[in-house]
Amino acid sequence: MSTNAVENAAPAAAAEDATPSGTPSRTGLLIIGASQSGVQLAVSLRALGFDEHITLLGDEDHRPYQRPALSKEFLQGTVESESLIFRSNEYWAEHNVDLVKGEYIVRIDREADGSGVAHSSSGKQFPFKRLALTVGARARNLEIEGGDLDGVLYLRNADDALALKARVGDAHDVVVIGGGFIGLEAASSLQKMGKNVTVLEFGPRLVGRAVGEETAEYFLQAHRSRGLDIRLSTSAARFRADDGGAAVSGVELQDGTVLPAQIVLIGIGVIPNTQLAEQLGLTVDNGIVVDRFALASDGTTVAIGDCANMPNPVPGSAPGERIRLESVNNAIEHAKVAAYSLTGRREEYAGIPWFWSNQADLKLQIAGLCNGYDQTVLRRDEERGKFSVLYYRQGQVIAADCVNAPLDFMAVKNALAKGQNIPAEAAADPATPLKTITTDS
Repeated sequence: MSTNAVENAAPAAAAEDATPSGTPSRTGLLIIGASQSGVQLAVSLRALGFDEHITLLGDEDHRPYQRPALSKEFLQGTVESESLIFRSNEYWAEHNVDLVKGEYIVRIDREADGSGVAHSSSGKQFPFKRLALTVGARARNLEIEGGDLDGVLYLRNADDALALKARVGDAHDVVVIGGGFIGLEAASSLQKMGKNVTVLEFGPRLVGRAVGEETAEYFLQAHRSRGLDIRLSTSAARFRADDGGAAVSGVELQDGTVLPAQIVLIGIGVIPNTQLAEQLGLTVDNGIVVDRFALASDGTTVAIGDCANMPNPVPGSAPGERIRLESVNNAIEHAKVAAYSLTGRREEYAGIPWFWSNQADLKLQIAGLCNGYDQTVLRRDEERGKFSVLYYRQGQVIAADCVNAPLDFMAVKNALAKGQNIPAEAAADPATPLKTITTDS
């Protein structure tokens, strides 16, 4: 994200509302976190007729932007930074939203009615009647010797992407630590840019938290056939620098093997940002605990997106089952539910989660959640490069992983949304369109 794409982000009114001392004159809703969910919340509220003043506050020095492209198109230079920006400055000004960037909230003082004042690290104050936490998650750090060397990087936000892009030109060898979506997306992009890439995954298979064994094995073989060096059940012992220098030069594995690396990119998951929620006394458990209406334990604060631990939104889920979802779709849909709550309506969050990941020419789409499956059906078309796995529980389809198979994805997604089924025996024939065999459950 270039500097000219993110400067001049805040309307002038924002400067009036946030002053180092005294009580700013304008209050209303304060959204802390200029994330996908924060942007969607503001947009949804205005669509619902919410007319109170909104402050959308982010701690990055950038206008709100789309994150998924950072590990792919933006890194490869196929999209410009401006195309990642969600909304223009004019949009926010026209809709009475003060967009504030580069302010990190360190403390919130609350009153009994839920109103209060948020204090930033710069000394500015942001008053509010209602509070929304759309604070997302941060990259999980790898605590290891040499972790502070120059060239050891993470990829979570725009600044991370800029730092990586700045180094790619001079690098020949890259080691990616973590075989999840971010690691594989970035590894595929870097390999396409001509780099020698090695992926280290601590677990026994790729993308272990998100897909089943068949899909994991498919990606392993597909990436290896495309030239990626992927090493499973492998971890780094330390990062090395030549002759006591400050820049990383290699990764030493537990068995003593040293891999050359001018860049080490770490992608080992994220940690939900719950610091402010904890300070406010909200219930926290792998995220900010919310109900089906996106309300936190105090009954007035809403928490949305990656930072929220919610009841499983999939219809028919076990009572009390909770989940934290990290996806664009969840950020959008959860924000819509929160917008209803803030306007006095109660609309439960119920829907089918879906995800995607683009890795080189492999376009993965996931519908549903495969937790607790007891049967799988594999559909594979080698000639067309299509691959799908359908997951079943007691004969009912509950999820699907689809690679380069968008029609399979849409058929399963629609069936799940309508409470229908796709009989396993009929689905096993890859030549049969799934939409033609969908049945009522």
